[in-house]
Amino acid sequence: MTIAQLVPVLLQVSVGLIVVAIGMQSSPGDLTYLLRRPGLLVRSVLSMNVVMPLIAAGIAAGLSLKPELETALILLAVSPVPPILPSKEAKAGGNVSYAIGLLVVAGVLSIVFVPFSVTVIARLFGHAVSVPPAAIARIVAITVLGPLAAGVLVRRLVPAIATRAAKPISVIGTVLLVVLAVVVLAGSWHALTGPVGHFTVVAVVVFEVVSLVVGHVLGGPVDDDRSVLALSTASRHPGVALTAAGALGAIGADQKAISAAIMLAFLVGAVVTIPYAKWRRRARATAA
Repeated sequence: MTIAQLVPVLLQVSVGLIVVAIGMQSSPGDLTYLLRRPGLLVRSVLSMNVVMPLIAAGIAAGLSLKPELETALILLAVSPVPPILPSKEAKAGGNVSYAIGLLVVAGVLSIVFVPFSVTVIARLFGHAVSVPPAAIARIVAITVLGPLAAGVLVRRLVPAIATRAAKPISVIGTVLLVVLAVVVLAGSWHALTGPVGHFTVVAVVVFEVVSLVVGHVLGGPVDDDRSVLALSTASRHPGVALTAAGALGAIGADQKAISAAIMLAFLVGAVVTIPYAKWRRRARATAA
């Protein structure tokens, strides 16, 4: 196995370890949290899957971006929550049960929503194309639902072991993920910065700030819920977006440029959301 083949496997392993650790600290009730709160569920879907795709299209048109970056922003806007986000939301003082419930619901909905969105985007290129829902389901199962369910099962069967093992497993997964991210970034920096235009960072920053505002407002009256929905609306699963980009590559779109734009947008977004997370953590501490 070459290094190029090994890195994606290790990335999945690192993310899987982090999500298993989250599951070890969760209960079955966390997985179904949103299903018992229909109002919050509707606002979450509205924020992530309706408002932000429309805003992404508006930003793309208003800033006259390259088609690759336009497509990347829209693909991220329709993708689910990244599996490592609940830990960040917990540190920001968010409702952990809501964060985990949204991780599950957004992942399941993406199996239908992402293929539909890719079909619409492909028509903008004048082509008919589809993403098999099974391809999205595989990514969601490997990186979200499977590891999360495994962690919850371990906690249910051997709670003492889950309590002791969760943090070390999370640390190992996080360190591995950071190392791999540095390796990937170093090897693809030119691809990330070259093909998508001069207004890339500006467009992504605008997209992220607007996402935070939309999620914060639609999060409702509870501050902890606002923190979760704001960060979830602004942070999306790059693996799902990259899978969708692969389908667009089959119709002649510049898949390499779209993929580079997705990764750059994801990385810039991770930085842009840091001040918001710190602000929410300070606000919660002050209120307490």
